[in-house]
Amino acid sequence: MYIEQIEKSMYDLICETSTNLPKDVRRKILAARESEDAGTRAAMSLDTIAKNINMADEKMSPICQDTGMPTFKIKTPVGVNQIEIKAAIKRAIVQATKDTKLRPNSVDSLTGDNSGDNLGTGVPVVKFEQWEQDHIEVKLILKGGGCENKNIQYSLPAELDGLGRAGRDLDGIRKCILHSVYQAQGQGCSAGFIGVGIGGDRASGYELAKDQLFRNVDDLNPNPKLSELEEYILESANKLGIGTMGFGGEVTLLGCKIGVMHRIPASFYVSVAYNCWAYRRMAVDIDASSGEITNWHYNDGEKIAFTEDDAKKDEVKQSARTVELTAPISEEQIRDLNVGDVVKISGMMYTGRDAIHKYLSENDSPIDLNGQIIYHCGPVVMKNEDGSYEIKAAGPTTSAREEPYQGDIMKKFGVRAVIGKGGMGPKTLAALEEHGGVYLNAIGGAAQYYADCIKKVEGVDLLQFGIPEAMWHLRVKDFTAVVTMDSHGNSLHADVDKSSLEKLGQFKEKVFS
Repeated sequence: MYIEQIEKSMYDLICETSTNLPKDVRRKILAARESEDAGTRAAMSLDTIAKNINMADEKMSPICQDTGMPTFKIKTPVGVNQIEIKAAIKRAIVQATKDTKLRPNSVDSLTGDNSGDNLGTGVPVVKFEQWEQDHIEVKLILKGGGCENKNIQYSLPAELDGLGRAGRDLDGIRKCILHSVYQAQGQGCSAGFIGVGIGGDRASGYELAKDQLFRNVDDLNPNPKLSELEEYILESANKLGIGTMGFGGEVTLLGCKIGVMHRIPASFYVSVAYNCWAYRRMAVDIDASSGEITNWHYNDGEKIAFTEDDAKKDEVKQSARTVELTAPISEEQIRDLNVGDVVKISGMMYTGRDAIHKYLSENDSPIDLNGQIIYHCGPVVMKNEDGSYEIKAAGPTTSAREEPYQGDIMKKFGVRAVIGKGGMGPKTLAALEEHGGVYLNAIGGAAQYYADCIKKVEGVDLLQFGIPEAMWHLRVKDFTAVVTMDSHGNSLHADVDKSSLEKLGQFKEKVFS
């Protein structure tokens, strides 16, 4: 009975973490929403994020379709059977995946095969520690790949773009942390949170950084120097103008937590764990005798349910032009679009991530893509008893990974638009101008908002690559995204990167001794 209750408690923790943002995170997002001027791209993005949070909570569905690498940190009293707990966690993971609370994310690194149940060698990550308390504490973080890929580690001394030399001192640490926010841009689904680990080796430094993400957003660092640095970073990072989704704006960073450990003389690492706005971490206390949850962490204060009235009201109206599109799209329609336009898509679009882009670069397409739209998305999908499919979560993935393929594929198959997040590079931009294509930025993490726009799954190809990597044929209505790279050589992402690098330069001079 005890171990069955442990399994249920772990299942409940997984589901809550995936579908319901903690109260401290909600407060930060509300504050960010209130700080942006109405009518801006940042304000529109934050409104979408707020709607998505509500929808995920109400439907008990994943906030973001990328449910990441489940990472558990567990403290147990002496004598508790950790082997049984780990086995219970694995069973709970499998059930949560079947129930579409988690996306099947466990991929064999050598074969590329997806296990389908989120189990595999080293997956999930479960780390135990004994303590002298009489209860079990379980912490879980679901950190998606988009923000995980923006983690960064610095070895001091170092030369940093915009900031110059970062030495082996507190001021060098300051420069590294600011640079980590700059380099993430919108690819990590800003506005985000960062955990920082100072010292250790390469592995322990990153672990310390990720541990900081379990702290309460509103806490104060007990180390006065680090407390001052956390406050400084939060204030300074929000002067870079990167903004929500990298669209520009007042809020780029929502939280900064810093930890420190000793190091060996030859090594000085500053490790940064970047986390998106969809800050899915939760912790519980469990009775060591019964296996029942006795306390949920991050539970102080009122739970914010976002409303239209939460946004800062202005006389400013949405100034962007709104264009409705239905595929197949002509080159003339694409050439008429400009950076900043808002596009509403109805009709068909087709998902394509890493495996699909590699496949298309070497093979014919299973369907005619001429004039069509590719959506960089790995959805959470439920198969119904009648054999039909239903999309349960469907936000965009980071597009930069497809940079080696995208332009060539668009020209090869006649694709007119791609949708993703974080933008793409110069090779794709050149192809958009040559071919007559456009890049559309959807709101990262807004998996429920976009799933609601998907009215039917018309089919699927290349399912052998796994659910996230297959090519799903989606019929959509009023799927909203922003033109951030157009066919005239303009890129909002390049512009924000350039301007934020210039602003980064104002923090070059020494601040901390």
